[in-house]
Amino acid sequence: MSPSLHCLVTGASGYIGGRLVPELLSAGYTVRCMARDPAKLSDRPWSDDIEITVADATDHSAVRRALQGVDVAYYLIHSLGTVASFERRDRTAAQTFATTAEAAGVQRIVYLGGIISGQAGTLSPHLRSRAEVGEILLASGVPTAALQAAVIIGSGSASFEMLRYLTERLPAMVTPKWVDTRIQPIAVRDVLRYLVGSATLPAEVSRSFDIGGPDVLTYAEMMRRYARVAGLTPRTIVKVPLLTPRLSSLWVGLVTPVPASLARPLVESLRNEVVCSEHDITGYIPDPPGGLLTLDQAIALALRYTREGVVSTRWSSAATPGAPSDPLPTDPSWAGGSLYLDDRHSVVHASPAALWRVIEGIGGQTGWYSFPAAWAVRGLLDRLAGGVGLRRGRRDPRHLLVGDALDFWRVEAIQPGALLRLRAEMKLPGRAWLELSAGQDLDGLTTYRQRAIFQPRGLAGHAYWRSISPFHGVVFGGMLRNITAAAERAEVSSGSELRE
Repeated sequence: MSPSLHCLVTGASGYIGGRLVPELLSAGYTVRCMARDPAKLSDRPWSDDIEITVADATDHSAVRRALQGVDVAYYLIHSLGTVASFERRDRTAAQTFATTAEAAGVQRIVYLGGIISGQAGTLSPHLRSRAEVGEILLASGVPTAALQAAVIIGSGSASFEMLRYLTERLPAMVTPKWVDTRIQPIAVRDVLRYLVGSATLPAEVSRSFDIGGPDVLTYAEMMRRYARVAGLTPRTIVKVPLLTPRLSSLWVGLVTPVPASLARPLVESLRNEVVCSEHDITGYIPDPPGGLLTLDQAIALALRYTREGVVSTRWSSAATPGAPSDPLPTDPSWAGGSLYLDDRHSVVHASPAALWRVIEGIGGQTGWYSFPAAWAVRGLLDRLAGGVGLRRGRRDPRHLLVGDALDFWRVEAIQPGALLRLRAEMKLPGRAWLELSAGQDLDGLTTYRQRAIFQPRGLAGHAYWRSISPFHGVVFGGMLRNITAAAERAEVSSGSELRE
Protein backbone atom coordinates (compact mmCIF):
# COMPACT_ATOMS: atom_id res chain seq x y z
CA MET A 1 0.00 0.00 0.00
CA SER A 2 1.14 3.54 -0.71
CA PRO A 3 1.58 6.07 2.12
CA SER A 4 -1.33 8.11 0.71
CA LEU A 5 -4.01 5.69 1.83
CA HIS A 6 -7.66 6.64 1.56
CA CYS A 7 -9.30 5.72 4.88
CA LEU A 8 -12.97 5.55 5.84
CA VAL A 9 -13.80 6.03 9.53
CA THR A 10 -17.19 4.99 10.85
CA GLY A 11 -18.24 6.12 14.32
CA ALA A 12 -16.25 9.36 13.97
CA SER A 13 -18.58 11.18 16.36
CA GLY A 14 -17.76 8.67 19.10
CA TYR A 15 -14.96 8.57 21.65
CA ILE A 16 -12.38 6.51 19.71
CA GLY A 17 -13.40 7.59 16.20
CA GLY A 18 -13.17 11.27 17.07
CA ARG A 19 -9.60 10.76 18.23
CA LEU A 20 -8.59 8.44 15.41
CA VAL A 21 -9.39 10.90 12.61
CA PRO A 22 -6.69 13.47 13.51
CA GLU A 23 -4.16 10.65 14.04
CA LEU A 24 -4.82 9.35 10.51
CA LEU A 25 -4.53 12.86 9.10
CA SER A 26 -1.21 13.29 10.93
CA ALA A 27 -0.01 10.07 9.30
CA GLY A 28 -0.62 11.68 5.91
CA TYR A 29 -3.72 9.68 4.98
CA THR A 30 -6.85 10.96 3.24
CA VAL A 31 -9.85 10.55 5.51
CA ARG A 32 -13.55 10.17 4.77
CA CYS A 33 -16.02 9.90 7.65
CA MET A 34 -19.33 8.08 7.43
CA ALA A 35 -22.07 9.49 9.64
CA ARG A 36 -25.84 9.36 9.90
CA ASP A 37 -25.85 13.01 10.98
CA PRO A 38 -23.02 14.99 9.33
CA ALA A 39 -23.86 18.05 11.47
CA LYS A 40 -22.22 16.27 14.42
CA LEU A 41 -18.87 16.50 12.62
CA SER A 42 -19.29 19.92 11.02
CA ASP A 43 -17.39 21.97 13.58
CA ARG A 44 -14.72 19.53 14.74
CA PRO A 45 -11.21 21.05 14.51
CA TRP A 46 -10.42 18.65 11.66
CA SER A 47 -13.72 18.89 9.76
CA ASP A 48 -12.24 21.01 6.94
CA ASP A 49 -9.58 18.36 6.32
CA ILE A 50 -11.91 15.42 5.73
CA GLU A 51 -14.73 14.33 3.47
CA ILE A 52 -18.07 13.52 5.12
CA THR A 53 -20.53 11.08 3.61
CA VAL A 54 -24.04 10.44 4.93
CA ALA A 55 -24.92 6.79 5.52
CA ASP A 56 -26.56 4.44 7.96
CA ALA A 57 -24.50 1.27 8.44
CA THR A 58 -27.52 -0.90 7.57
CA ASP A 59 -28.18 0.85 4.22
CA HIS A 60 -26.40 -1.10 1.44
CA SER A 61 -26.50 1.63 -1.19
CA ALA A 62 -25.36 4.38 1.18
CA VAL A 63 -22.53 2.22 2.54
CA ARG A 64 -21.49 1.34 -1.03
CA ARG A 65 -21.15 5.06 -1.85
CA ALA A 66 -19.18 5.63 1.33
CA LEU A 67 -16.71 2.83 0.51
CA GLN A 68 -16.02 3.84 -3.10
CA GLY A 69 -12.28 4.39 -3.59
CA VAL A 70 -11.44 3.46 0.02
CA ASP A 71 -8.28 1.48 0.84
CA VAL A 72 -8.76 1.00 4.59
CA ALA A 73 -12.12 0.98 6.38
CA TYR A 74 -12.30 1.46 10.15
CA TYR A 75 -15.37 -0.16 11.67
CA LEU A 76 -16.04 1.50 15.04
CA ILE A 77 -19.78 0.98 15.34
CA HIS A 78 -21.34 -0.53 18.45
CA SER A 79 -24.78 -0.30 19.98
CA LEU A 80 -24.58 0.58 23.66
CA GLY A 81 -27.09 0.80 26.46
CA THR A 82 -30.09 -1.48 26.86
CA VAL A 83 -31.77 -0.78 23.52
CA ALA A 84 -33.88 -3.77 22.52
CA SER A 85 -32.49 -5.98 19.74
CA PHE A 86 -29.07 -4.29 19.73
CA GLU A 87 -27.45 -7.63 18.85
CA ARG A 88 -29.61 -7.99 15.75
CA ARG A 89 -28.86 -4.42 14.66
CA ASP A 90 -25.10 -4.89 15.20
CA ARG A 91 -25.20 -8.14 13.24
CA THR A 92 -27.11 -6.57 10.33
CA ALA A 93 -24.82 -3.54 10.20
CA ALA A 94 -21.67 -5.70 10.24
CA GLN A 95 -22.99 -8.01 7.51
CA THR A 96 -23.92 -5.03 5.35
CA PHE A 97 -20.51 -3.45 5.83
CA ALA A 98 -18.62 -6.71 5.23
CA THR A 99 -20.31 -7.64 1.96
CA THR A 100 -20.20 -4.09 0.66
CA ALA A 101 -16.51 -3.64 1.54
CA GLU A 102 -15.59 -6.77 -0.43
CA ALA A 103 -17.62 -5.64 -3.45
CA ALA A 104 -16.03 -2.18 -3.30
CA GLY A 105 -12.50 -3.59 -3.38
CA VAL A 106 -11.50 -2.36 0.07
CA GLN A 107 -7.99 -3.61 0.87
CA ARG A 108 -8.34 -3.80 4.66
CA ILE A 109 -10.90 -3.56 7.44
CA VAL A 110 -9.80 -2.53 10.94
CA TYR A 111 -12.18 -3.26 13.81
CA LEU A 112 -12.00 -2.50 17.53
CA GLY A 113 -13.83 -4.92 19.79
CA GLY A 114 -13.39 -6.47 23.23
CA ILE A 115 -11.10 -9.18 24.56
CA ILE A 116 -12.95 -12.48 24.49
CA SER A 117 -12.19 -15.09 27.13
CA GLY A 118 -14.35 -18.04 28.07
CA GLN A 119 -17.17 -19.77 26.23
CA ALA A 120 -19.79 -17.82 24.28
CA GLY A 121 -22.47 -18.83 26.78
CA THR A 122 -20.61 -17.14 29.64
CA LEU A 123 -20.07 -13.82 27.84
CA SER A 124 -22.12 -10.71 28.53
CA PRO A 125 -24.52 -9.80 25.69
CA HIS A 126 -22.33 -6.89 24.61
CA LEU A 127 -19.09 -8.88 24.58
CA ARG A 128 -20.91 -11.66 22.71
CA SER A 129 -22.16 -9.15 20.13
CA ARG A 130 -18.72 -7.63 19.67
CA ALA A 131 -17.24 -11.08 19.18
CA GLU A 132 -19.87 -11.86 16.55
CA VAL A 133 -19.18 -8.59 14.69
CA GLY A 134 -15.48 -9.44 14.61
CA GLU A 135 -16.23 -12.89 13.18
CA ILE A 136 -18.47 -11.41 10.47
CA LEU A 137 -15.80 -8.94 9.39
CA LEU A 138 -13.05 -11.59 9.43
CA ALA A 139 -15.22 -13.78 7.17
CA SER A 140 -15.82 -10.92 4.71
CA GLY A 141 -13.05 -11.89 2.28
CA VAL A 142 -11.33 -8.56 3.01
CA PRO A 143 -8.10 -8.78 5.08
CA THR A 144 -9.24 -7.73 8.55
CA ALA A 145 -7.46 -6.74 11.75
CA ALA A 146 -9.87 -7.25 14.66
CA LEU A 147 -8.23 -5.53 17.62
CA GLN A 148 -9.56 -6.71 20.98
CA ALA A 149 -9.15 -4.44 24.00
CA ALA A 150 -10.33 -4.57 27.60
CA VAL A 151 -10.78 -1.37 29.65
CA ILE A 152 -9.56 1.71 27.79
CA ILE A 153 -8.10 4.43 30.03
CA GLY A 154 -8.05 7.98 28.73
CA SER A 155 -9.48 11.38 29.56
CA GLY A 156 -13.19 11.29 28.85
CA SER A 157 -13.53 7.53 28.32
CA ALA A 158 -16.54 5.89 29.98
CA SER A 159 -14.28 3.36 31.73
CA PHE A 160 -12.03 6.10 33.11
CA GLU A 161 -14.97 8.25 34.25
CA MET A 162 -16.53 5.28 36.03
CA LEU A 163 -13.23 4.45 37.75
CA ARG A 164 -12.59 8.10 38.64
CA TYR A 165 -15.94 8.91 40.18
CA LEU A 166 -16.31 5.63 42.05
CA THR A 167 -12.91 6.12 43.64
CA GLU A 168 -13.13 9.85 44.32
CA ARG A 169 -16.66 9.89 45.73
CA LEU A 170 -16.55 6.74 47.85
CA PRO A 171 -13.69 6.57 50.41
CA ALA A 172 -15.35 3.37 51.63
CA MET A 173 -17.52 1.25 49.40
CA VAL A 174 -19.51 -1.96 49.31
CA THR A 175 -18.75 -3.58 45.97
CA PRO A 176 -19.97 -6.57 43.93
CA LYS A 177 -17.79 -9.62 43.38
CA TRP A 178 -16.79 -8.52 39.86
CA VAL A 179 -14.22 -6.15 41.42
CA ASP A 180 -12.04 -9.27 41.79
CA THR A 181 -12.12 -10.04 38.06
CA ARG A 182 -8.70 -9.74 36.39
CA ILE A 183 -8.40 -6.98 33.78
CA GLN A 184 -5.65 -5.82 31.43
CA PRO A 185 -6.34 -2.11 30.81
CA ILE A 186 -4.77 -0.14 27.99
CA ALA A 187 -4.16 3.57 27.50
CA VAL A 188 -6.16 5.22 24.73
CA ARG A 189 -2.88 6.54 23.28
CA ASP A 190 -1.70 2.96 22.66
CA VAL A 191 -5.08 1.92 21.23
CA LEU A 192 -4.84 4.73 18.67
CA ARG A 193 -1.27 3.75 17.79
CA TYR A 194 -2.41 0.20 17.07
CA LEU A 195 -5.38 1.40 15.04
CA VAL A 196 -3.25 3.66 12.84
CA GLY A 197 -0.53 1.01 12.50
CA SER A 198 -3.08 -1.60 11.41
CA ALA A 199 -3.70 0.33 8.18
CA THR A 200 -0.40 -0.91 6.74
CA LEU A 201 -0.42 -4.54 7.91
CA PRO A 202 0.65 -7.02 5.20
CA ALA A 203 -2.21 -8.15 2.99
CA GLU A 204 -1.88 -11.77 4.15
CA VAL A 205 -2.60 -10.79 7.78
CA SER A 206 -6.26 -11.30 8.59
CA ARG A 207 -6.92 -12.21 12.21
CA SER A 208 -7.79 -10.95 15.67
CA PHE A 209 -5.19 -9.42 17.97
CA ASP A 210 -5.47 -8.95 21.73
CA ILE A 211 -4.16 -5.53 22.75
CA GLY A 212 -3.49 -4.52 26.36
CA GLY A 213 -1.14 -2.54 28.53
CA PRO A 214 1.63 -3.99 30.75
CA ASP A 215 -0.53 -4.32 33.90
CA VAL A 216 -2.87 -7.18 34.80
CA LEU A 217 -4.88 -6.51 37.96
CA THR A 218 -8.36 -6.59 39.45
CA TYR A 219 -10.84 -3.72 39.35
CA ALA A 220 -10.42 -3.29 43.10
CA GLU A 221 -6.67 -2.88 42.54
CA MET A 222 -7.38 -0.38 39.76
CA MET A 223 -9.40 1.74 42.21
CA ARG A 224 -6.60 1.61 44.77
CA ARG A 225 -4.04 2.57 42.11
CA TYR A 226 -6.24 5.46 40.98
CA ALA A 227 -6.48 6.72 44.57
CA ARG A 228 -2.70 6.63 44.92
CA VAL A 229 -2.01 8.43 41.63
CA ALA A 230 -4.70 11.04 42.37
CA GLY A 231 -3.31 11.70 45.85
CA LEU A 232 -6.38 10.38 47.68
CA THR A 233 -6.46 8.53 50.99
CA PRO A 234 -6.45 4.72 50.65
CA ARG A 235 -9.90 3.35 49.81
CA THR A 236 -11.70 0.71 51.86
CA ILE A 237 -13.40 -1.90 49.69
CA VAL A 238 -15.84 -4.43 51.11
CA LYS A 239 -17.03 -7.07 48.64
CA VAL A 240 -20.50 -8.63 48.80
CA PRO A 241 -21.86 -11.35 46.47
CA LEU A 242 -25.43 -10.06 46.22
CA LEU A 243 -25.16 -7.15 43.80
CA THR A 244 -26.43 -8.24 40.36
CA PRO A 245 -25.24 -6.45 37.19
CA ARG A 246 -28.54 -4.57 37.10
CA LEU A 247 -28.22 -3.38 40.70
CA SER A 248 -24.53 -2.62 40.15
CA SER A 249 -25.33 -0.51 37.09
CA LEU A 250 -27.96 1.45 39.01
CA TRP A 251 -25.42 2.03 41.77
CA VAL A 252 -22.80 3.19 39.23
CA GLY A 253 -25.43 5.40 37.61
CA LEU A 254 -26.13 7.18 40.89
CA VAL A 255 -22.50 7.69 41.88
CA THR A 256 -20.85 8.47 38.53
CA PRO A 257 -21.73 10.53 35.42
CA VAL A 258 -22.16 7.30 33.43
CA PRO A 259 -25.91 6.55 33.17
CA ALA A 260 -27.21 3.13 34.16
CA SER A 261 -28.04 2.30 30.51
CA LEU A 262 -24.34 2.60 29.61
CA ALA A 263 -22.99 1.36 32.95
CA ARG A 264 -24.78 -1.96 32.60
CA PRO A 265 -22.85 -3.25 29.55
CA LEU A 266 -19.61 -2.05 31.17
CA VAL A 267 -20.43 -3.86 34.40
CA GLU A 268 -21.62 -7.00 32.61
CA SER A 269 -18.37 -7.10 30.64
CA LEU A 270 -16.37 -6.92 33.88
CA ARG A 271 -17.88 -10.23 34.98
CA ASN A 272 -15.60 -11.88 32.42
CA GLU A 273 -11.83 -11.98 32.80
CA VAL A 274 -10.42 -9.72 30.10
CA VAL A 275 -6.72 -10.49 29.84
CA CYS A 276 -4.68 -10.79 26.64
CA SER A 277 -3.99 -14.37 25.59
CA GLU A 278 -1.30 -13.23 23.14
CA HIS A 279 0.68 -10.15 22.15
CA ASP A 280 1.36 -11.09 18.52
CA ILE A 281 0.63 -7.59 17.24
CA THR A 282 4.04 -6.45 18.43
CA GLY A 283 5.52 -8.48 15.54
CA TYR A 284 3.84 -6.06 13.13
CA ILE A 285 3.51 -2.88 15.20
CA PRO A 286 6.46 -2.73 17.62
CA ASP A 287 6.04 -1.24 21.06
CA PRO A 288 7.17 2.41 21.31
CA PRO A 289 10.73 3.07 22.60
CA GLY A 290 9.48 3.75 26.13
CA GLY A 291 7.12 0.80 26.10
CA LEU A 292 3.34 0.78 26.45
CA LEU A 293 1.92 3.13 29.06
CA THR A 294 1.39 1.58 32.47
CA LEU A 295 -1.93 2.01 34.27
CA ASP A 296 -0.40 4.62 36.59
CA GLN A 297 0.95 6.58 33.62
CA ALA A 298 -2.38 6.37 31.78
CA ILE A 299 -4.29 7.57 34.86
CA ALA A 300 -1.85 10.43 35.47
CA LEU A 301 -2.10 11.52 31.84
CA ALA A 302 -5.91 11.32 31.81
CA LEU A 303 -6.11 13.29 35.06
CA ARG A 304 -3.82 15.99 33.71
CA TYR A 305 -5.87 16.43 30.54
CA THR A 306 -9.12 16.40 32.54
CA ARG A 307 -7.89 19.07 34.97
CA GLU A 308 -6.52 21.23 32.16
CA GLY A 309 -9.78 20.89 30.21
CA VAL A 310 -7.94 19.39 27.22
CA VAL A 311 -10.38 16.56 26.39
CA SER A 312 -10.92 16.16 22.65
CA THR A 313 -13.67 13.52 22.91
CA ARG A 314 -15.70 12.01 25.75
CA TRP A 315 -17.79 8.87 26.15
CA SER A 316 -20.82 11.17 25.96
CA SER A 317 -19.78 12.26 22.45
CA ALA A 318 -21.65 9.23 21.14
CA ALA A 319 -25.43 9.20 20.98
CA THR A 320 -27.18 8.23 24.20
CA PRO A 321 -29.30 5.07 23.78
CA GLY A 322 -33.01 5.85 23.90
CA ALA A 323 -32.52 9.62 23.89
CA PRO A 324 -34.53 11.75 21.44
CA SER A 325 -32.57 12.61 18.32
CA ASP A 326 -35.00 14.37 16.03
CA PRO A 327 -34.20 18.05 15.44
CA LEU A 328 -36.42 20.93 16.48
CA PRO A 329 -39.44 21.27 14.13
CA THR A 330 -38.82 24.57 12.33
CA ASP A 331 -41.77 24.74 9.93
CA PRO A 332 -44.13 27.42 11.29
CA SER A 333 -47.08 25.46 9.97
CA TRP A 334 -45.82 22.25 11.50
CA ALA A 335 -48.75 19.89 11.83
CA GLY A 336 -47.25 17.28 14.13
CA GLY A 337 -49.01 18.57 17.25
CA SER A 338 -48.59 21.22 19.91
CA LEU A 339 -45.39 23.07 20.66
CA TYR A 340 -45.32 24.79 24.04
CA LEU A 341 -43.04 27.81 24.33
CA ASP A 342 -41.50 29.89 27.10
CA ASP A 343 -39.95 32.89 25.31
CA ARG A 344 -38.02 35.61 27.19
CA HIS A 345 -35.96 38.62 26.10
CA SER A 346 -33.63 41.08 27.77
CA VAL A 347 -31.43 44.04 26.84
CA VAL A 348 -27.86 43.47 28.02
CA HIS A 349 -25.50 46.33 28.82
CA ALA A 350 -22.52 44.45 27.49
CA SER A 351 -21.08 43.52 24.11
CA PRO A 352 -22.51 40.57 22.17
CA ALA A 353 -19.08 38.89 22.56
CA ALA A 354 -19.27 39.12 26.38
CA LEU A 355 -22.80 37.72 26.34
CA TRP A 356 -21.77 34.88 24.03
CA ARG A 357 -18.93 33.84 26.34
CA VAL A 358 -21.47 33.42 29.12
CA ILE A 359 -23.87 31.50 26.87
CA GLU A 360 -21.21 29.12 25.55
CA GLY A 361 -19.84 28.53 29.05
CA ILE A 362 -23.16 27.42 30.54
CA GLY A 363 -23.60 24.08 32.32
CA GLY A 364 -21.03 21.73 33.80
CA GLN A 365 -19.18 23.31 36.72
CA THR A 366 -20.67 26.72 35.88
CA GLY A 367 -24.24 25.55 36.33
CA TRP A 368 -27.45 26.94 34.82
CA TYR A 369 -27.69 30.39 36.39
CA SER A 370 -30.87 29.77 38.35
CA PHE A 371 -32.21 27.81 41.30
CA PRO A 372 -29.35 25.25 41.55
CA ALA A 373 -31.37 23.05 43.92
CA ALA A 374 -34.16 22.65 41.34
CA TRP A 375 -31.68 21.63 38.62
CA ALA A 376 -29.99 19.21 41.03
CA VAL A 377 -33.31 17.59 41.98
CA ARG A 378 -34.33 17.32 38.32
CA GLY A 379 -31.01 15.68 37.52
CA LEU A 380 -31.37 13.21 40.39
CA LEU A 381 -34.92 12.30 39.36
CA ASP A 382 -33.70 11.72 35.82
CA ARG A 383 -30.96 9.36 36.98
CA LEU A 384 -33.42 7.46 39.19
CA ALA A 385 -35.59 7.03 36.09
CA GLY A 386 -32.60 5.62 34.17
CA GLY A 387 -31.70 8.87 32.40
CA VAL A 388 -28.34 10.60 32.02
CA GLY A 389 -28.83 13.19 34.80
CA LEU A 390 -26.68 16.28 35.21
CA ARG A 391 -23.35 14.60 35.88
CA ARG A 392 -22.19 14.24 32.28
CA GLY A 393 -20.89 17.80 32.51
CA ARG A 394 -19.18 19.08 29.38
CA ARG A 395 -16.21 18.14 27.22
CA ASP A 396 -14.54 21.57 27.34
CA PRO A 397 -15.13 24.28 29.98
CA ARG A 398 -15.29 27.13 27.46
CA HIS A 399 -16.16 25.88 23.99
CA LEU A 400 -18.94 23.70 22.57
CA LEU A 401 -19.30 21.70 19.37
CA VAL A 402 -22.39 20.30 17.68
CA GLY A 403 -23.05 16.89 19.20
CA ASP A 404 -21.40 17.68 22.54
CA ALA A 405 -23.20 16.41 25.63
CA LEU A 406 -23.93 19.18 28.12
CA ASP A 407 -25.30 17.74 31.37
CA PHE A 408 -28.69 16.30 30.34
CA TRP A 409 -28.74 18.27 27.09
CA ARG A 410 -26.96 17.79 23.77
CA VAL A 411 -25.79 20.56 21.46
CA GLU A 412 -28.06 20.37 18.42
CA ALA A 413 -26.98 23.59 16.72
CA ILE A 414 -24.46 26.33 17.33
CA GLN A 415 -23.84 29.56 15.45
CA PRO A 416 -20.75 31.06 17.11
CA GLY A 417 -21.54 34.41 18.65
CA ALA A 418 -25.26 34.13 17.93
CA LEU A 419 -27.14 30.91 18.81
CA LEU A 420 -26.87 27.83 21.00
CA ARG A 421 -29.64 25.24 20.70
CA LEU A 422 -29.73 22.34 23.15
CA ARG A 423 -31.87 19.20 22.81
CA ALA A 424 -33.00 17.54 26.04
CA GLU A 425 -31.88 13.98 26.71
CA MET A 426 -33.56 13.62 30.10
CA LYS A 427 -36.54 11.30 30.55
CA LEU A 428 -39.62 13.27 29.41
CA PRO A 429 -43.13 12.60 28.07
CA GLY A 430 -42.13 14.43 24.89
CA ARG A 431 -39.18 16.29 23.36
CA ALA A 432 -37.66 19.53 24.61
CA TRP A 433 -35.17 22.16 23.47
CA LEU A 434 -33.50 25.20 25.03
CA GLU A 435 -32.29 28.04 22.81
CA LEU A 436 -29.97 30.80 24.01
CA SER A 437 -29.10 33.58 21.57
CA ALA A 438 -27.21 36.87 21.44
CA GLY A 439 -28.00 39.70 19.02
CA GLN A 440 -28.53 43.42 18.65
CA ASP A 441 -31.65 45.55 18.31
CA LEU A 442 -32.23 48.47 15.93
CA ASP A 443 -30.58 50.85 18.41
CA GLY A 444 -27.42 48.74 18.47
CA LEU A 445 -28.06 47.44 21.99
CA THR A 446 -27.11 43.85 22.84
CA THR A 447 -30.11 41.54 23.24
CA TYR A 448 -30.44 38.17 24.88
CA ARG A 449 -33.23 35.77 23.90
CA GLN A 450 -34.07 32.55 25.68
CA ARG A 451 -36.61 29.98 24.44
CA ALA A 452 -37.68 26.77 26.15
CA ILE A 453 -39.64 24.61 23.68
CA PHE A 454 -41.58 21.44 24.44
CA GLN A 455 -43.33 19.03 22.08
CA PRO A 456 -45.61 16.86 24.27
CA ARG A 457 -46.25 13.17 23.70
CA GLY A 458 -49.81 12.21 24.56
CA LEU A 459 -51.86 13.38 27.49
CA ALA A 460 -48.93 12.86 29.88
CA GLY A 461 -46.88 15.38 27.89
CA HIS A 462 -49.55 18.08 28.10
CA ALA A 463 -50.01 17.41 31.82
CA TYR A 464 -46.23 17.58 32.35
CA TRP A 465 -45.90 21.03 30.75
CA ARG A 466 -48.86 22.45 32.64
CA SER A 467 -47.61 21.06 35.93
CA ILE A 468 -44.17 22.68 35.62
CA SER A 469 -45.14 25.94 33.88
CA PRO A 470 -45.90 27.71 37.22
CA PHE A 471 -42.19 27.28 38.09
CA HIS A 472 -40.91 28.77 34.83
CA GLY A 473 -40.89 32.27 36.26
CA VAL A 474 -38.44 31.15 38.93
CA VAL A 475 -36.28 28.86 36.80
CA PHE A 476 -36.26 30.51 33.37
CA GLY A 477 -36.86 34.03 34.66
CA GLY A 478 -33.94 33.63 37.04
CA MET A 479 -31.80 32.25 34.23
CA LEU A 480 -32.56 35.29 32.08
CA ARG A 481 -31.66 37.75 34.84
CA ASN A 482 -28.52 35.92 35.95
CA ILE A 483 -27.11 35.37 32.46
CA THR A 484 -27.70 39.06 31.71
CA ALA A 485 -25.96 40.06 34.95
CA ALA A 486 -23.06 37.66 34.33
CA ALA A 487 -22.47 39.14 30.86
CA GLU A 488 -22.52 42.67 32.28
CA ARG A 489 -20.05 41.72 35.03
CA ALA A 490 -17.80 40.07 32.44
CA GLU A 491 -17.89 43.25 30.35
CA VAL A 492 -16.93 45.42 33.33
CA SER A 493 -14.18 43.00 34.32
CA SER A 494 -12.82 42.96 30.77
CA GLY A 495 -12.84 46.76 30.62
CA SER A 496 -11.00 47.00 33.93
CA GLU A 497 -8.29 44.64 32.71
CA LEU A 498 -7.83 46.71 29.55
CA ARG A 499 -7.38 49.92 31.60
CA GLU A 500 -4.77 48.38 33.88
